[in-house]
Amino acid sequence: MKFGVTLRNMGPEATSAAVTACSQAAEAYGFESIWITDHLAIPPDDAEGSEGHYLDPLTTLAYLAGVTKQIGLGTGVLILPYRSKLPTAKQIATLQTLAQNRLILGVGAGWMTAEFRALGVDRRQRGAITDETLAFINACFNSDEVTLNGQSFLFKPRPVRPEILVGGSAPHALKRAAAFADGWLPMVTDPEKLAKELQDYRALTRRLGQPKGKISIMTRLPLEKAEQVQDLLSQYHLLGVDRLIHAQRYQTVKEYEAGLIALKQHIEHFESKRTKT
Repeated sequence: MKFGVTLRNMGPEATSAAVTACSQAAEAYGFESIWITDHLAIPPDDAEGSEGHYLDPLTTLAYLAGVTKQIGLGTGVLILPYRSKLPTAKQIATLQTLAQNRLILGVGAGWMTAEFRALGVDRRQRGAITDETLAFINACFNSDEVTLNGQSFLFKPRPVRPEILVGGSAPHALKRAAAFADGWLPMVTDPEKLAKELQDYRALTRRLGQPKGKISIMTRLPLEKAEQVQDLLSQYHLLGVDRLIHAQRYQTVKEYEAGLIALKQHIEHFESKRTKT
């Protein structure tokens, strides 16, 4: 099981110095990946905790690619209906090229009504738009020559396609992940609920003749409760989770590093027990 951590690209604390220091700390402590979120237009009455301050995810990861060396760079998740297909595919390919294949592309359909309204996008069409965009992104990475709106063109650079994970809840996200992506990226609080949904997801991939999909989960481990953390890690491991992304709460770089140290200690204890058994 791989371990990633979230990084705040929100709030006035999300400065150049802070995201640089936090990403470099996560890499130094040996975490597999860092993950950031996506919001474009937070309304004033829903800005508590962020003040409406969000750094764009693809731009931020491009910046972080330049200040780190090997850590994975994840979007958790990029909201596809917010963006035009072709420019988005070009940004993804550019980032993957410049980051030397470190991008992990978590995607989603979105949920916030205010953001869809600000963008002039029909929220009821978000699922269809997401599917169309995923199909187009896959087409771009499958061939140098692509056609859109009746016009053929060269899609270059065309690096290795990033790992694509679909975020969101069952049943729609499961179907989308099985049809268009490499895996599923749910937010998880209950391993038992996850177990049932994983059965449904794997049934879908079998039905489509697809390889067993990868499972990455976003969760918040109770780092102050050692026994509970070990129990959760064991349950997720037994369920076949490929990657666990811990949602790190912090305000300062110092708090972020303290959380990384605590999480690393839990992971080392878990892996030590597994090795002995």
